[in-house]
Amino acid sequence: MDEGLHHIKINKTKNGTSTEREDVVAVEAPLAIQIKLFAEDKPRAISVTMRTPGGDEELTLGFLFTEGLISGYEQIKAVKYLGENIVKVYLNEGVTINLQKAERNFYTTSSCGVCGKASIEAITTKAPFEIKNTTIIKDETLYSLKAKLAEQQSLFTATGGIHAAALFSEGGKLLTLQEDVGRHNALDKLVGEAFRKNQLPLEKSILLLSGRASFELIQKATMAGIGTIVSVGAPSSLAVELARENGQTLIGFLKEGSYNLYT
Repeated sequence: MDEGLHHIKINKTKNGTSTEREDVVAVEAPLAIQIKLFAEDKPRAISVTMRTPGGDEELTLGFLFTEGLISGYEQIKAVKYLGENIVKVYLNEGVTINLQKAERNFYTTSSCGVCGKASIEAITTKAPFEIKNTTIIKDETLYSLKAKLAEQQSLFTATGGIHAAALFSEGGKLLTLQEDVGRHNALDKLVGEAFRKNQLPLEKSILLLSGRASFELIQKATMAGIGTIVSVGAPSSLAVELARENGQTLIGFLKEGSYNLYT
């Protein structure tokens, strides 16, 4: 994924001595998402998100699905990366969208308790799949996930500044991995990949997040029908509430020999 890497010159200081060296940083660039309705001549601008290039079509599909703008791949006539950081999605005849759902922060604002409850109710009502949390995971399987993720994180290995979202089987086999400078983008790429392959809901998979588990990430996992979410970092209070409301398993602070079970 060389397109996600940028080589620069830096000065590194150690023990009072400064030397010039080459470093690698993760690319962060805007991606404009457009939707073209069948009966309209001009595309509609939906969103601009800052992302790491690579998997842009999957990111677009995942974003549109987890935001509730599209519900099935049969609605899509084509999805194309047009260059210059633009992806356009062409909808089939008769398919319409509700642009009010494109307001990203509508469901993701962590605020007062009342707002939190309203957000949870909105997601629960909006989710297209019933969460079927039947996955049984052995401790030794959980303990192995972080190392398996690290082995495959090419961008993180190169830059140390990238997030990852990965799907594992119940037995701990890595199924797919996506990376991005934005943790929500990494998960959107993952969901978009499954959406494109008609693999949703992902009820038999374990979702591993390389960082913390925020409400927004639990929201997206809920939309994809994921029942088991494991994070290397901490969950937020609203993430715990949403996972509990959905009957999802939520694990945080995963290490090689320990973890915290929140729901």
